[in-house]
Amino acid sequence: MSSALIISNEQSLSLQNIKQVIELLDEGATIPFIARYRKERTGNLDEVLIQQIKQRFEELKEMAIRKATIFKTLTELGKLTPELKSQIDNCNDRLILEDIYLPYKPHKTTRSDRAIAQGLLPLANMMLSGKSFSESKEALIKRFLNDDKIKTSNDAIAGAKDIIAERISADATYRQTIRHLTRTQGVLVSTVTKDWKDKPSKYEMYYNFRGTLHQAPSHRLLAIRRATAEKVVNWKIEVDSSRCLEYLTTQIIQHKQAPFVKELVEAIEDSYKRLIFPSIENECFNLKMIEAEKESIAVFSGNLKNLLMAPPAGASIILGVDPGFRTGCKCAVIDETGRFLETVTIYPNQNPEKASVDIMKLFAKYEIKYIAIGNGTASKETDIFIKSVITKHQLSARSVLVNESGASIYSASDIAREEFPELDLTIRGAISIARRLQDPLAELIKIDPKSIGVGQYQHDVDQGDLRDSLDFVIEQCVNHVGVVLNTASFSLLSHVSGIGPTLAKNIVAFREQIGEFSNRSQLKKVPKLGAKAFEQCAGFLRIRRSTNPLDNTAIHPESYPVVKQMATTLHVTLEALIKQPEWLDKLSLPEFVSGSIGLPTLKDIIVEMKKPGRDPREEYKYATFRDDINEIKDLKEGMILNGIVTNVTNFGAFVDIGVHQDGLIHISQLSETFVKDPASVVSVGENISVKILEVDTMRKRISLKKM
Repeated sequence: MSSALIISNEQSLSLQNIKQVIELLDEGATIPFIARYRKERTGNLDEVLIQQIKQRFEELKEMAIRKATIFKTLTELGKLTPELKSQIDNCNDRLILEDIYLPYKPHKTTRSDRAIAQGLLPLANMMLSGKSFSESKEALIKRFLNDDKIKTSNDAIAGAKDIIAERISADATYRQTIRHLTRTQGVLVSTVTKDWKDKPSKYEMYYNFRGTLHQAPSHRLLAIRRATAEKVVNWKIEVDSSRCLEYLTTQIIQHKQAPFVKELVEAIEDSYKRLIFPSIENECFNLKMIEAEKESIAVFSGNLKNLLMAPPAGASIILGVDPGFRTGCKCAVIDETGRFLETVTIYPNQNPEKASVDIMKLFAKYEIKYIAIGNGTASKETDIFIKSVITKHQLSARSVLVNESGASIYSASDIAREEFPELDLTIRGAISIARRLQDPLAELIKIDPKSIGVGQYQHDVDQGDLRDSLDFVIEQCVNHVGVVLNTASFSLLSHVSGIGPTLAKNIVAFREQIGEFSNRSQLKKVPKLGAKAFEQCAGFLRIRRSTNPLDNTAIHPESYPVVKQMATTLHVTLEALIKQPEWLDKLSLPEFVSGSIGLPTLKDIIVEMKKPGRDPREEYKYATFRDDINEIKDLKEGMILNGIVTNVTNFGAFVDIGVHQDGLIHISQLSETFVKDPASVVSVGENISVKILEVDTMRKRISLKKM
């Protein structure tokens, strides 16, 4: 069965569409490009489905390589029968494939191997046959005794049982059945280790924990694994062993009156306890951990997407402030494009009058619309000071607290040093804070997502899978929003479809050489940016003052001829059509369908023409905290406060309420009705109202309820 057919059956998608996706990927097309500009070929599949198809196709390719290795080994061993080959060919599950291969897999010498070498295989076969023999049991066993290695009947029986136990443990059907029972009915148990028995730790809830394995949430599994790694707890899986043994017994012992029933029962029990269950126990825990990691990565990716797609304040002059007490507040002004203009350090705590004068000097020079204040140390005090200056001088600007997680990482990064080699770390941080308000996406992609603080056990999951998932989210967001070619940073350009770091540097260098791009066609002159790269990236790059007005839209250059055809049909110029897009409603789109352009693309063109260069992100909303609530000790049960969601996990959401310590809305407090997934109720960056349920100042814990 072909990979495309397997994926088609698994996902209930058109085989032809799957083949087209695979073909496009093989041609070097990116997922954003396929989803946006090849809808006719894919049946309008979205980026998530295309990503799933890509991942599954790669898994099946890896499995095909593994099958080839297995076939080679079995052929060399002379074990590859037509039935076994068919069984392997039709297997699409990696775990089951290894079950099938297990009896033939080369391994270290085992107790069974030694028993076979001692000539006990015929005895084991007799015991398994369940037949009655003309000779007595004792006489049969004596046949295998010798003066060298098998001196007693007990030695012979023990060796035969070892052979039987290993044969049972290598049976794929038995393993799959017991694995299913363990996964669905097993109970995960964790107990505190001897060294931690009388010590407190953050893992105390797992000192004596029991819970159904298949229902265990990802954060609990990841916590138990971390606690085990730190030698605080041990874990095990409990199952109904009597049921498993009963299953094996009914499968293996067909004749209860056979002479070797007692020995068979003992061999079955040994196989289960010594060989099968320890292996299955680890497999099931690891399989559940893989699920937990995927879930954790999905939570992180969802939070990152919401953060990156947060509404931008837009093209405004912004004053960024990195607060501080002793070292003062580092201030930096950026213009409408994010370009750094000026910096000053103020000391509102030590010298508020001079700080006020310094701030007003900046307002005298620039039309500052927002003051973005990092939400770290001294943020509330700085916010109160800034608001007092705004009120005193009746300024029209607004003060906004901005999440500064990862700003210090950016400040010391190679990207920051390249952007501002002459500036101090703290000034770079203030610039980053201002830019985060102006355009979160453009600034946050410069920082390792793991430093932003929206993950859940992100350091405990497979780092390759995490990186791939986060890279996909970043690529998805950047290309969904689009990038202004003449102002985009190297970092932002590197995430555009078809570009990457090398071409991004070449684009920036070429832009510096020519001043700015006047049209998309100039991209073809960028060194090493060939026809394929141009095809992949052009539609996602915007040129606001282009010689061709379509260059400031998401319409791909390959579709320009059909847009001109539309204008000709309406007897207007392209420029007039963009100014009067309602004329497009007069067109009959089927008349413009051709071999290369279908209705999905034509509909996208109409939408884009009606709102050229639109930003798909929501409009920016201004959020405020109460000025009289500055520390955790100011909180009282029952208070209703504004907050900003900073992180969403499987068990709830963390909310910044302006006291330097996020509060937790447990999943049970997110709604009056049952909530399965907190992300379905709240998202990172969302402004919400919360009620204070409980405040623990000693442990710095705040319990909240969503209003």
